[in-house]
Amino acid sequence: MRTSIWLVRHGQTTLNKQRRYQGITDSPLTSFGMQQAEALARRLRRIPFTVAFVSPTGRTRATATVVLRARTTPVVEDARWSETNHGRWEGLTYAEVRACFPDEAVARFADPLRGRAQGGESLAEVSERILEAWHALLRDHRGGRILVVTHATPIQLILCHVTGLSPTDHWRWRVDPGSLTALDVYSSDAIIVRVVNETPRLTQQESGEEHA
Repeated sequence: MRTSIWLVRHGQTTLNKQRRYQGITDSPLTSFGMQQAEALARRLRRIPFTVAFVSPTGRTRATATVVLRARTTPVVEDARWSETNHGRWEGLTYAEVRACFPDEAVARFADPLRGRAQGGESLAEVSERILEAWHALLRDHRGGRILVVTHATPIQLILCHVTGLSPTDHWRWRVDPGSLTALDVYSSDAIIVRVVNETPRLTQQESGEEHA
């Protein structure tokens, strides 16, 4: 029995474009982000998803709405698939964080697993809830075709988990906005990584609009 999981990172947002920390802070998709969602919809149109899990943010909801348009796929919002809560770093650039909270920044990156911004989550905490969501998904939907519309860090942590890497190596996986990562999990617990960070091709008109 094979369970196919399709992990989608939401399209580009305003805060993505500005390179600001974006976890629990919501930010709308840019016009390019909407084009990325349309490209994902075309790429995934032939896959009969049995269920879709969506992180409860505007950016993931908007992406999922486009991808699942005209389908009757059940949609479940699950906060365990949320991005890292960056606490008081939310909405800031890295340079602003270093200027405003220099000691906190040094301490956080000195301990990449347990360090955290004030009011935020550690990587260990994020990894724990993501793996809880992952195991629940596999337990409850064996043999299904499952769409998960989420964020970069959750996808990176799943890839670390299935390849035996430490969560602190999550940065080794590039996961762009509007990208697709797919895995097949078999009843023997064997896992095949089908694709990582595939960014579906935009139409010529969409590409032209982005570069205009």
